[in-house]
Amino acid sequence: MKGGVKMEFELNELVEQFTNISIRVEGVYNYKIEPGTAGWQKAAPFPGFIFPVGGKAQYRFDGTPYTASIGKVVHGGAGMSLDKQVLGDTKWEYISVLYDIRTPETKGICLPEVHFELTPGKSPRLQELLGRLCGTFNQPGSIPAFQTENLFRCVLEEVFVCARNQTNHGAQALFEQVSSYIQDHFMDSLTVRGLAEQNEVTENRLFYVFSKYAGMGPGDYLIACRLNRAKELLTTIGAPVSEVAKSVGYSDPLYFSRSFRKRFKMSPSEFREKFRNNP
Repeated sequence: MKGGVKMEFELNELVEQFTNISIRVEGVYNYKIEPGTAGWQKAAPFPGFIFPVGGKAQYRFDGTPYTASIGKVVHGGAGMSLDKQVLGDTKWEYISVLYDIRTPETKGICLPEVHFELTPGKSPRLQELLGRLCGTFNQPGSIPAFQTENLFRCVLEEVFVCARNQTNHGAQALFEQVSSYIQDHFMDSLTVRGLAEQNEVTENRLFYVFSKYAGMGPGDYLIACRLNRAKELLTTIGAPVSEVAKSVGYSDPLYFSRSFRKRFKMSPSEFREKFRNNP
């Protein structure tokens, strides 16, 4: 795999490779680069990760392009040809972590010879760990050196776990987590965007997992939870329709009635009357 290979492999293979090797952090750097900047260089003599902090840039490792931005992590091999260009009108900021492999690698992925990207999504914990890693690496002494190795492992763990949750392997767990939250909080002011940000995934990812496991998008799932609960309340309590609407998350009784009619082919009042006459 000389010359740099863009590999397609299972995340578990990558995790297993890092599990079976001893690594040493050789450098942790925080860069800020002005918009429009472009250039070519030879990559460092060590493999490493690029962790975007702000802005966007395109990297080409041995001619293979990657668009780096928050939510993605790019890995480059050692000594590769590297072209990079800042995209957009904002500064490109990233943290670069170079590492060396201290023990003979086992069969499988040869990390110094591959480039690839992972998509962990937005993770506040990852940003916090990277900040700590930057501060610890620059401190002298054996204890900070030991802490640096542990922090880098924690960084990799967060990347791997978040990336898994973005793949099909974590789809069911994501669906169960979000659907359970909706069932417990459907009366609150929930939005699909808010649910996606809360779970550190994209709206498209959330739509995919709900379509896969519920047969509908997360927005429709939320509506279904609200209206099914409203149906129960209409048949068990005598509160006005406007109060029932408010209790299931609708501030506008008219909009609630329209949504209810669309789903059950009758108005809330008609539904209540029909149930009372035909228990």
